[in-house]
Amino acid sequence: MSITIAGTGAQAVTLGHRRSATGMVGRWVVLPGKVIIRRTAYGIPHILASDWFGAGEGYGFAFAQDDICTMANDYVTVDAQRSRYFGPNATYTQGGNSVTVTNLESDFYYQQINQSGMINQLANTPPPLGPVSQVKQLAAGYVDGYNRYLASVGGAKGIPDPRCRGAGWVHPITITDFYRRLNQLVELASGDVVIPGIADAAPPVGSTPTSLPLPTLHTRRVGRLSASQVAGLLAKRIKHGVLGGIGSNAIAVGRAGTRDHVHGMLLGNPHFPWTGPERFYQAQITIPGQVNVTGATLYGVPLILIGHTMTMAWSHTVSTAYRFTPFQLSLAPGHPTEYMYNGQAVPMTSRTVTVAVKQANGSIQPETRTLYSTRFGPVFNSLEGVPLPWTTAEAFALGDANAGNSRILNTFYGFDRAGSVTQMLAILKRYEGIPWVNTIVADRYGNVLYADIGAIPNVPNSLAAACDTALGAATFAKLRLPILDGSRSACNWQTNPDSVVPGIFGPSHLPYLVRSDFVTNSNDSFWLSNPYQPLTGFATIIGSEDTARSLRTRLGLIMTMQRIAGTDGQGPPGFTLQNMEHLMYSNVQYAGILWRDALVKLCRSLPGGLAPTSSGVPVAVGDACAVLANWDLHENLNSAGAILFRRFVDHAMADAVSPFSVPFNVNNPVNTPSGLNTSDPEIAMDLGDAISDLEKAHIPLNASPGQVQYVAVNQQLPFDNAGLFSGGATVAGASAAGGPHISIPGGPGDPNGEFDAIYSPFIPGKGYGPVVDGSSFIQAVTWNNGPCPVGATMLTYSESDSTASPFHSDQTRLFAQGKWVPDTFCPAAVLANTKSTTILPNDSPPGVSRCPPWSGRVRGQSLGPIRLGMIRAKVRHAGRLQRRRSTAVMDYLCLRPTGIRVGYPSPRLLARLATRARGRIRGHAVLILTADRHAAIRGIHPGTRFTAADRRRLAHGTLLRIGSNQWYLARSGVVTAVLQIRRGAVAEVGIADRALTRTRAQRGSFMRSF
Repeated sequence: MSITIAGTGAQAVTLGHRRSATGMVGRWVVLPGKVIIRRTAYGIPHILASDWFGAGEGYGFAFAQDDICTMANDYVTVDAQRSRYFGPNATYTQGGNSVTVTNLESDFYYQQINQSGMINQLANTPPPLGPVSQVKQLAAGYVDGYNRYLASVGGAKGIPDPRCRGAGWVHPITITDFYRRLNQLVELASGDVVIPGIADAAPPVGSTPTSLPLPTLHTRRVGRLSASQVAGLLAKRIKHGVLGGIGSNAIAVGRAGTRDHVHGMLLGNPHFPWTGPERFYQAQITIPGQVNVTGATLYGVPLILIGHTMTMAWSHTVSTAYRFTPFQLSLAPGHPTEYMYNGQAVPMTSRTVTVAVKQANGSIQPETRTLYSTRFGPVFNSLEGVPLPWTTAEAFALGDANAGNSRILNTFYGFDRAGSVTQMLAILKRYEGIPWVNTIVADRYGNVLYADIGAIPNVPNSLAAACDTALGAATFAKLRLPILDGSRSACNWQTNPDSVVPGIFGPSHLPYLVRSDFVTNSNDSFWLSNPYQPLTGFATIIGSEDTARSLRTRLGLIMTMQRIAGTDGQGPPGFTLQNMEHLMYSNVQYAGILWRDALVKLCRSLPGGLAPTSSGVPVAVGDACAVLANWDLHENLNSAGAILFRRFVDHAMADAVSPFSVPFNVNNPVNTPSGLNTSDPEIAMDLGDAISDLEKAHIPLNASPGQVQYVAVNQQLPFDNAGLFSGGATVAGASAAGGPHISIPGGPGDPNGEFDAIYSPFIPGKGYGPVVDGSSFIQAVTWNNGPCPVGATMLTYSESDSTASPFHSDQTRLFAQGKWVPDTFCPAAVLANTKSTTILPNDSPPGVSRCPPWSGRVRGQSLGPIRLGMIRAKVRHAGRLQRRRSTAVMDYLCLRPTGIRVGYPSPRLLARLATRARGRIRGHAVLILTADRHAAIRGIHPGTRFTAADRRRLAHGTLLRIGSNQWYLARSGVVTAVLQIRRGAVAEVGIADRALTRTRAQRGSFMRSF
């Protein structure tokens, strides 16, 4: 085992644990002022700290070691800087919702958020709606840890990952970046879905007042299309919800369903992107006496989002509930930026948004747009690529239940400390902070929970009936999405007595179920979480009831109920951990079970051995009938014939007529619909098209998943998913011939009904591209009579997406072999499996509280607790501050939520001064800077845009470019105000010694001396 001391001034230390006389670990003992990062097999970091700041710091450092390039690229996105660095016309695809946007659209969208004050609201809303102090400390520690890693490798130029080594867009982050990223994730199923529509929305050109009557929202046309046509287009685009690009399975089994009839058990199996910033990162976070939790986080969030504590395990699945509703606005005649509300014309709010854009010649030029918003939210002109035009008569605004939702932080802070189903349900009800997922829980005591409790627009069916516009009635009927009349206050979202915030359903109006046998979810609605107790009577916007479930949902229910009953051939009734692991990797394709035999019979009956195709040219079935007959109905690596059947299902499920011969029966929802309707001519054509697909792609009819489904081992994946979801990447044959790859088992969860969902795009005429989505962080967890949870995990794509990392594909190889990583949670298991240890030292004296909160303000010669002219020794003890690190001319001091840095005169600066002046300032503070948003110079805070108005407030200033940053220095009373400007935003504010910074030349020399 290797031990690394990260930082300067560190000494060898004893690892933070205590062993009993028998050699077993009794409890963790932290090292005062230090954070320990132990990596067990496959690079999984286990963070041990004495406080929340240290926990965040350890997570940030470890995470940056593994995935800094992808995260840094996403900070460019949320900082609205993509056009500056990558050009305005390039596109990227959000892996979570499959929406593709241009860099310029993205920048305008995020810039208007950054200018709106929403990010500041997320960070500073008081608890319980805003983050508790522990979460703020955790976030500040994460920022410090991320930056500490970056500094430890010498900045961007020292990053091992070649994808961003030396890139100008890799830089230290601020607490503002943390909250911007959080907001991006919260908005994944609402605002982020509408990025192009918001960024491109503009009033019609050439509008003039008219004498036309007010338009009616009950006309049945939207632009050139009918309401029914628009609804049909949206239904095709949102067939599986706005997060149709991701999904999940989760099974929670209670004491009535486990073999020991005592404990609960959980299987969590989210299906998330394998590339980009929506990947999971596995870790354990321990603060003795406060939190001990392990599982997975999403990039940039130092809280475990799915995982387990000592006595409780949970996972999430994507919910069917909409988290937004459009409002259709009736515009004032002749005034397209005014909308009618209760009979009165109300002006829209406009915001001028400017972003930096890289030109063809490499120069950077500003580009400006005016974006509009209403009482409901931003104006937009398209949804999922379907136009919703802004005309002289009408426009659309987005009502977003997740706008300003920082309750998510307290929710997961609570989850990470919870120990039972009862506590989890209470947390869900207390905050309603879950943004777009269901929650599935099992505990040591044999209880299980399903819940879809979170931020959901309060639109009961009665409100939809009374307030849907003509288009809304069509979309509500086709895809459950109401579009409400924005001209009447009676059509605003409602509020229940128990709603945590106005406009969302209260917990008593949302579905949840507590049982002792089982609950499951595979991305269908709440209705059939347990067939023995269907959930009914909820608003349609949340999900459908009494409707057919997906094949994947049905397979999960069947496997769960058969195992509990002991009718699956896997041993006596009830689940063991091994049973659950077997279920996860069973790779059964349920469509094959339902249809294969009928399809073979049809294949063998085709006249002349020819199958019709949609092109009109028949294709010879050849060996297809025998291949299908011999297929083992699985999607294992060697399941010959699985790919041919997969292509058949893709075509059959897209038919205009249902491919099932037995229709859905609400009284038998687990087993219907079923059978293959071979009397439909389209079914034979679907087989012909499947055969043709493989022939044109030069894939043999008996191909197995192991031959065509893969990830490349040494391929440097794009950060932005460019080309992956559309198949614009290397296809199977080229990969196999051109470099090492790992074959991946599993298959499409939807529509095929494969539980171990794996998605790789089929490119007509070429074959399959690499895996882009599917099973990601898998956990199987239970308990026995011992003190610790027992279980196994698998991060299918491994911890790091950097080819330079030893943890780039190690778990992926294990996943391909159907193996698991033993869960290491209690101290004995962690210590026994530790492969390396990193210690982040803190130079604070023992017993001193770390990182006190910000206090004070910028006044005169003082910034917070530090005053210009203080001697260095006094600075280091001011206000209980502690040094994070130091250089010859700078101290970096710990202060929540960010910190303060204090500069001292360098020999170079002193050499320019007279002897008397040197004596006055030598060893004294001459520069104080902070990125803390509580600090302000003339009302200018870190995290805000640096505007022309700011320059007028600090007149006669000097703008300097030093390295990659700009500095603005101007006189402010008895000091010189200092602003660090990064990409048009204020990164730090501070004060400097006035005597040393009177002229432009002095200011330049002064700043360069640091």
